[in-house]
Amino acid sequence: MRKLKIVAYILLGIITLLVAAGFGADQYIKSAEPMNRDRILKSAQYDGEKFVNAAPMPQQGLSFFPKMIRQQMFEKMQPSAPKLPIPVQTITPEQLANLPANETIFFKLGHSSLLLWIENEFWLIDPLFSDRASPFSFFGPKRFHPTPLSIADLPDIKGVILSHNHYDHLDKASIEALNAKVENFYMPLGVGASLAQWGVSADQIHEYDWHESVNVGALTLTATPSQHFSGRGLSDRNQSLWASWVIKSSQHNIYFSGDSGYFSGFKDIGTQYGPFDISFMETGAYNTLWPDVHMMPQETVQAFIDLKGSVLVPIHNSTFDLSVHAWFDPLEQVLKYSDEQNVKLLVPEMGDPINLNAIPELKTWWQELM
Repeated sequence: MRKLKIVAYILLGIITLLVAAGFGADQYIKSAEPMNRDRILKSAQYDGEKFVNAAPMPQQGLSFFPKMIRQQMFEKMQPSAPKLPIPVQTITPEQLANLPANETIFFKLGHSSLLLWIENEFWLIDPLFSDRASPFSFFGPKRFHPTPLSIADLPDIKGVILSHNHYDHLDKASIEALNAKVENFYMPLGVGASLAQWGVSADQIHEYDWHESVNVGALTLTATPSQHFSGRGLSDRNQSLWASWVIKSSQHNIYFSGDSGYFSGFKDIGTQYGPFDISFMETGAYNTLWPDVHMMPQETVQAFIDLKGSVLVPIHNSTFDLSVHAWFDPLEQVLKYSDEQNVKLLVPEMGDPINLNAIPELKTWWQELM
């Protein structure tokens, strides 16, 4: 029995790392037919067979899997999950109905998911409401905490912004449940094929290449580069694009990193689109096995500086165990490097409403759970 438990633990760890590294087994094993093939073929990011990053990246060889297994067995840091409950502030429908007009307010929902009140409309970014970040509903990385509210309690949503199609950012069950509440979905080239398969109508799906923009009321959304990759199954590796996003309103300029390794593009984005009032930056699921597609915490801080950011909010942490670091390590490390670089850091509790016109002081809530 003990041997079976050890085997199950190792398998769970391997699936966790595979999800973090972008491997999955979606029920749609074959890639869906792209919705904008003509635009994909003309994209500077498409090499005729697949999407590519601005700079060439080393390919993972056969040695990747033995290294991953060895990491999971011998190098995983503990605690990988909190032993005490992560603090979550419940978001109520009444609270959302009474948000002040003409303010910009965000709520962290967990991992990289955000609820944004901006220009008197609600938006979601990379919404993930499921219990697991996994192709399987019964197996794979399970969330540490509940979401601050359910999809049923959400008001109508003006738009959903998606960064790429990995399971911890594009969740089928969440998209299906949200569809009736959402006016439109905005995403990088190629991602819309999955949404169309899940019942989202074609006129709700809007795809963008890097540096393409769209005006939605008083907002301007711009898909900007990131250094990552895509794929949900066995045959769709890099068949859709990945992106970060710039969200510019009449009052604020916001940056959302999605997933990315550190690259020179951050400085270019800062020059072209910055400075930013607030930057939601990936900080978590980093690993020496995939340094090109997920930033180390010190790289997150440097990327924020490159972007000309004012306030750094670390995302992609404190919800799922997706690597071999301790659950709190991303926050401890980004705190250390932010202090060293005199960067203003903000780590809200899940569900805590943050008004961009009244940024609070940092609270290190996670240290009470270490």
